Amino acid sequence: MPQIKNLNIDSITHLETPKQFTDRLPLTPAITKTVTSGRKQIEDIVTGKDDRLLLITGPCSIHDTKAGLEYAERLAELAEEVKDSVLVVMRVYFEKPRTTVGWKGLINDPHLDDTFDVATGLTMAREFLLQVLDLGLPTATEWLDPITPQYLADAVCWGAIGARTVESQTHRQLASGLSMPIGFKNGTGGSIQIAVDAMLAAREPHVFLSVEDDGHVSIVKTNGNEAGHIVLRGGTSGPNYDPTAVAKATGTLKSAEFEPHIVIDCSHANSGKDHKRQPIVFRDVLHQRTSGNSDIAGMMLESHLNAGSQKAGSDLSKLEYGVSITDACVDWDTTAALVREARAALSKTAGALA
Repeated sequence: MPQIKNLNIDSITHLETPKQFTDRLPLTPAITKTVTSGRKQIEDIVTGKDDRLLLITGPCSIHDTKAGLEYAERLAELAEEVKDSVLVVMRVYFEKPRTTVGWKGLINDPHLDDTFDVATGLTMAREFLLQVLDLGLPTATEWLDPITPQYLADAVCWGAIGARTVESQTHRQLASGLSMPIGFKNGTGGSIQIAVDAMLAAREPHVFLSVEDDGHVSIVKTNGNEAGHIVLRGGTSGPNYDPTAVAKATGTLKSAEFEPHIVIDCSHANSGKDHKRQPIVFRDVLHQRTSGNSDIAGMMLESHLNAGSQKAGSDLSKLEYGVSITDACVDWDTTAALVREARAALSKTAGALA
């Protein structure tokens, strides 16, 4: 008989089961405490119980774990310095959604050479998460592949559903079962309603197919995730961080009977994909917050050791250390200055209200 399935499949490679994988790279008691505490603090901020500012900052994507860890070590010190006013969470992104094609992230292609050594990529990703958490830093990532969380989710404190997947039923179902607060980005066109619809869907129970810890394909029933919130990142219609756009977003959330707590992404379409504009967006949003808009719960920055971005290319020896190979980032000095500026402004506001 003629073959009628897998006609476009080149190969299938088995992986460790999620349990085998996590048993090999387990969480320590101290790391477990960091995850639990980080999730609780983030949830308290995005639900209005904690009036500190949430700041999710880090490289657009992790491609060099040595540079990433150096960034994390600096960030851990800064986070301790500002913790009274700002909860700093490190952006640790391993999966990159592509509009067409391109490098899909550390998990998919850890060697940057199109060998697609996913098993090694998963291991590198988990090892890096454990290193960051061991510094006492909460972690944040975007969930793209629906199986990846089985391997990594226990080491993540905040998750995002991105602009390209926020309308996906698969990702809304996934979010309903994740054990952490989830930020839903507005759609690539700028639609806020798409993100609100995703929040509505994700807070409800769902039933779907997935893989459980022992690797069996299973029917999963979720309870729904109440810790969903919107992330404004702009769109093809333009930025959406100004007071009018923020008011529109809070109004849409209230109409859907959500508490209007918002995180604003200073990068992507809000900065016109120009990393030099991120500080402008950051300061504008900070001014809104210190002027009394408590609906602004947090911000996101794309930040690395050094500014800008670069193409990976075929000669990896030419890569500059600490420079993003995806979206352009602000450098460390700019990041540290902005975070300290936020702390000073927030502390002054809190003192004036006391």
